[in-house]
Amino acid sequence: MAIDTKTILELRKITGAGVNDCQQALEESGNDIEKAMEILRKKGASKVAKKAERVTKEGVIGIGVSDDKTIGVMVQLNCETDFVARNNEYIAHVDGMVKKALENIDVEKEFEETKKDLVLKIGENIILGNFKKIQGKYISSYLHANKKVGVLVEFNRSVDEEFAHDIAMHIAAANPNYVKPEDVPAEVLEKEKEIYREQLNYEKKPEAIIEKILLGKIQKYYEEACLYNQKFIKDDAIIVKKIIESKSNIHEPLEVLSFTRFQI
Repeated sequence: MAIDTKTILELRKITGAGVNDCQQALEESGNDIEKAMEILRKKGASKVAKKAERVTKEGVIGIGVSDDKTIGVMVQLNCETDFVARNNEYIAHVDGMVKKALENIDVEKEFEETKKDLVLKIGENIILGNFKKIQGKYISSYLHANKKVGVLVEFNRSVDEEFAHDIAMHIAAANPNYVKPEDVPAEVLEKEKEIYREQLNYEKKPEAIIEKILLGKIQKYYEEACLYNQKFIKDDAIIVKKIIESKSNIHEPLEVLSFTRFQI
């Protein structure tokens, strides 16, 4: 049976499948588009399974914050190539997921239900790399221009929007692991001390000197790993803790309660 090009293109537009696959499905279905769609879906299951084995190192991050700044959402959708990640349709899909999440739709569940069709349409393995939704007194965000680094920050109260954005941008650039030194788990700190001590013992330094150097190394660790102890990216003469304190007062202290950072 001869299949006209118009029908092939119509099926391709609906399903996103390749031209050859559409033509073959129409031939098998006797030129019935509905049946052809079902054939493509069945064939697609095996294709999706094969694509699922591929590595997904590329992708984009989408971020959204509610108008009242109390809810923040961040979605990381991974794919195989940067070519797909830069596709406007792919980016729009991620932004759509963010919008739905802000509307309290379970996007993680929805993604799993629609993943097969999306993989077939895009032609690459796609996974939901990360998802975060937070609710608090005041949420700020930062998304790098290339959509590869995103941050959500939770404050204990409302604050100047530009200032909050600067803190989120700092987190994106400086990549801290914790907010404050007291947030570092005891086992993590002990492991760091153990590593430093082994290095110093190898150098055969006196115990008193070792303890003094150890304190300095731990302080250096805090300066690298803790947001409050890092030098502020917009003014390295001052640490983030002091910047935050400058926005505090006796009646309304300001604090960063938590943050989430995604990077592709």
